[in-house]
Amino acid sequence: MTDLVLPGYRRPGDGVHPPLYSPGYRSTTTRAPALDPVRLAHSLTEITGPLLGEGRVHPGDADLTQQHDGEPLGERIIVHGRVLEEDGRPVPHSLVEVWQANSAGRYFHASDRHPAPLDPNFTGVGRCLTDADGHFELVTIKPGAYPWRNHDNAWRAAHIHFSLFGRSFTQRLITQMYFPGDPLFFQDPIYNAVPEAARPRMISSFDLSRTVPEWALAYRFDIVLRGRDATPMER
Repeated sequence: MTDLVLPGYRRPGDGVHPPLYSPGYRSTTTRAPALDPVRLAHSLTEITGPLLGEGRVHPGDADLTQQHDGEPLGERIIVHGRVLEEDGRPVPHSLVEVWQANSAGRYFHASDRHPAPLDPNFTGVGRCLTDADGHFELVTIKPGAYPWRNHDNAWRAAHIHFSLFGRSFTQRLITQMYFPGDPLFFQDPIYNAVPEAARPRMISSFDLSRTVPEWALAYRFDIVLRGRDATPMER
């Protein structure tokens, strides 16, 4: 009887993803590891489960503007794109989750004390599955910028957090989507921690072709999982 050989996940290359320690991003000075990481072999549990799929997505999850009794405040937008492998192959039936601040720049979370109004009709959380061609689409509200205490007069550029899953929790990847032309890019240490050549891959593009007249503007955000054109991910 031969031993079971488990496949491993490919490790990300350099030049794309932000480092664990970035001096300009203040909180990394305390949370970044002081020693080199130790790579652990994958076990059968990590490779095979727990499984994620259709049972985790419910009707209405993909429309963040229709999850409550009333309409949320702010600019309604459509965010769509594809999840792709490095060679352009689509990633089908992958779980895509998002979370974000509301139009005033405040999260629906007890830890957010920013003195901006909460919106009772917007919690800022959604999810969907990619289709057979790797497409996803969400309807939401364009988030506002918000202050944070990283440095003097610090503000985060408007962004939406994306979490992508394969078929198990060990395949989770996290990134952020920004909006074109944001004036706060120059002083956002999270954005600037990413190698300069890779930063544009986190910026969505305005897509007039998918705009719904008199209803919502649209932005396209394709996510490439690895390779030369990989979307930067949080480690």
